[in-house]
Amino acid sequence: MPHIIGTAGHIDHGKTALIRALTGQETDRLKEEKERGISIDLGFAYLDLSTGERVGIVDVPGHERFIRNMLAGAHGIDLVLLVVAADDGVMPQTEEHLDILHLLGVSHGIVAITKSDLVEPARLDAVREEIAILLAGTTLDGAPVLPVSAVTGLGLEALRRTIERLLAGYARTESTGFFRLPVDRAFVMHGHGVVVTGTAIGGVLHAGDLVRVLPGGEELRVRSIQVHGREVSEGAHGQRVALNLVGVERTDLRRGHVICDPHLDRVTDRFDARVEIRAAAGRPLTSHEVVRLHVGTAEVLGKVVLIDGREPLAPRQSGYAQLVLREPVHVLRGDRFILRNQSAQRTIGGGQVLHPFAHRHRRGDQQMLAPLEDLGPGKTPAAVVRALMNLEPEVAVAPEFLAQASNLALDVVYEVVRTDPLLRPLPGSDNVSACTTAERWEGLRSAVVQTLAEFHRRNPLAPGLEMEPLRTQIAPQLPPKLYRVLLEALVADAVIARDDSTLRLPSHRVSLKREEEVLAGRAEALIAAGGVTPPDLKQVESALAVPRGLLEPILRELERQGKVVKVSTDLYFGAAAVSQARQIVREYAAAHGDITAATFRDLLGASRKFSIALLDYFDRTGFTLRVGDVRRLRAVPK
Repeated sequence: MPHIIGTAGHIDHGKTALIRALTGQETDRLKEEKERGISIDLGFAYLDLSTGERVGIVDVPGHERFIRNMLAGAHGIDLVLLVVAADDGVMPQTEEHLDILHLLGVSHGIVAITKSDLVEPARLDAVREEIAILLAGTTLDGAPVLPVSAVTGLGLEALRRTIERLLAGYARTESTGFFRLPVDRAFVMHGHGVVVTGTAIGGVLHAGDLVRVLPGGEELRVRSIQVHGREVSEGAHGQRVALNLVGVERTDLRRGHVICDPHLDRVTDRFDARVEIRAAAGRPLTSHEVVRLHVGTAEVLGKVVLIDGREPLAPRQSGYAQLVLREPVHVLRGDRFILRNQSAQRTIGGGQVLHPFAHRHRRGDQQMLAPLEDLGPGKTPAAVVRALMNLEPEVAVAPEFLAQASNLALDVVYEVVRTDPLLRPLPGSDNVSACTTAERWEGLRSAVVQTLAEFHRRNPLAPGLEMEPLRTQIAPQLPPKLYRVLLEALVADAVIARDDSTLRLPSHRVSLKREEEVLAGRAEALIAAGGVTPPDLKQVESALAVPRGLLEPILRELERQGKVVKVSTDLYFGAAAVSQARQIVREYAAAHGDITAATFRDLLGASRKFSIALLDYFDRTGFTLRVGDVRRLRAVPK
């Protein structure tokens, strides 16, 4: 399993010199770095262990002005070398870097006391004591402390052995399957094109694969992959990876972008999180305070909204908060982040993303706290998916959304949705297109039944309610695609019946009263008597002396019974007349290949008003196909 080592520590404490002594490689690559003798940006090297493993090394700058660069390289670290110079001891950036490592969850580390050849044993003991106090209560509490010298070689072999021992017992959290590479460098290599580098934080990528850029959404192709200077066929979670990309210009990519699996397509400007405030913050964090967020290699401004009733959040306290950002970023559940003050002078705290695509919470709403707890580390996939559904205001969501929000593989989400009794797959377990909770499903069933029952009561002659008006009443915000999935499930469960776009209760039948049956018979006779030139709706209304509101449902029932045919908005034909017209078209088109509107009008013996209405009806119903000025039969007549 590949590993990444990161350095941390105050400026001029010898991080770069230590890496040079361990690897023989120079990580200061910028001209200014070499001239000034300090690291400004990230540096990269590798260390070959006696086990044969080649370990990546990220060397970070220590100066407080370059903390943002340090943060860009701190994610994805498996083991940290926290460097403290023997002559200076613990310094401000030592403390801030340790806070950042603690907040990022880095729990494997070694403290290297550099320049140990320059001090007396008593000074080394004093520095050891400072370090023990510093590490207390952090994720690196109890880490090995080793005196070293990059000049004399003191302790370097012991450091190598300790690195091997700690990495041998290190088990990284299993990848979810989504490949993600936060970009820390993007440049053009002559003869190759655009190259990006970073530490892969999930999944596996192969040469030739398609990837997506977030934010932005563009799809690119991977021409080639390098890991630690070697061209390989694939790059994986936990490796330092360089990608040669096709389909992008250098100016389109920068630090802060994420190269990821094309199934990932979401960014967010609002997410829920568990936030911890460090002692170095110096004061409590208040709700709606503006902060600087660092996540992956991105840095954006936003505000922290405390949502669990604990306001303000004091140093050394943790609580739930929502981050509202000025620019969208790509994050998934479980991602670690750092919060610094607006002016980037100090680290306030940090935390872990819980719901990456959160909605705005109502002030004082305590019901969301339990689901947020279930989105924390160590929870089962079923608990995570249920929590997301309980936080989601929509009636139903797609499994693809749940997979991204939960940072779980899609097949894991499908299995949870199919088997968890508290969830309902839609339309069913064999064909999961969406998911809702069992409770919401029962509420939806009840709402649909009540709405249709009320409609049938008020409109007894109507065959049912159209799909869109029902959606407006029960789930107006639900996307049409998911709404259709809901209807499929309701039909499959025999909760409703569907006739084209009309919905009804299975028990609903249109039944005419005695006086309505009489009126229906008169209307049918009147229309049939007109043959291929029937009266229009206004004429029928006048001849029968009934209002249109009473006439239309009766005509719909006659149409359902197959006695009349609605050819256009206000024109009904008797079934026999339509059959006669259809036969004319069939016989003529079969003999001549097609039929014109004028020929059909003459054969029908009716005016253009009636002949064109019938031809348009035949086109709509798939009997004929209009090609220019002629109609052809869509199928060979039987």
